[in-house]
Amino acid sequence: MVQAVDVTSFITASEASKKAFNTASLLKTLSVNALIIGESGVGKKSLASFVLPDAPVIDASNFKELSLLLQSSNEIIITNIDKSPNINTLLETIIKNRVRVIATSSHLLHEPLIDEIFSIKFDILPLSKRNEDVVKLIEKFSLEASSIFGGDNHIDLDSFTPDLSDNANSLRRQVMVNCLLEDIQDKELMDIIGHYIGSKLGSNNDYKKFLYLYEVPLIKEGLKRFKSQLQLSDKLGLNRNTLRKKISDNQNYL
Repeated sequence: MVQAVDVTSFITASEASKKAFNTASLLKTLSVNALIIGESGVGKKSLASFVLPDAPVIDASNFKELSLLLQSSNEIIITNIDKSPNINTLLETIIKNRVRVIATSSHLLHEPLIDEIFSIKFDILPLSKRNEDVVKLIEKFSLEASSIFGGDNHIDLDSFTPDLSDNANSLRRQVMVNCLLEDIQDKELMDIIGHYIGSKLGSNNDYKKFLYLYEVPLIKEGLKRFKSQLQLSDKLGLNRNTLRKKISDNQNYL
């Protein structure tokens, strides 16, 4: 299935992203194939679509549909070419049909035809090495959240720890959830928890099994606010030993 363009526009606040964008700008003026390498969520697809804005975008795992497109298109964007179920046949088809290709991959490929097909290969660094881009993406996703949820969803960067485990993908999700929770009501929160546990109920110990969903945020935020277990136990009306046990039981989440 032909894909839509990546949700993240390519941000060029850092030197690394500026360098990648300059390479892409050069590619727009040349009729050569290129391989863009990087982790998921770093902007490979966005940059490829910048180079070939009118080209269809398709994942290499859709081998049958991709083969048909290679017969009917003059230029194409192939994402995740490293995950192709038959990469040698794919590469041979690209050569045979003389299609201009911008491809993305999570790593450099070593098949013999790679160097013959892709005269330009370049990397996009992960967001963990592009701090300036992270700030701009947080601003972008906050504005997007405001348009969806309403209100002025400003994120305090000093107290916000970005989730970059999947680069822009995890960061966007984190910002969206953070903005959603800013004005959430009790019933909405209960509905969210209810939706989460609804399909998971059925064992003989479900009450104890899901109690952490209440206890963990209460303890975590309580410790953050009151700074000590002694003060928190007093505020919660719990025996200090009981609080210590609950902290120990939920250690994986705290």
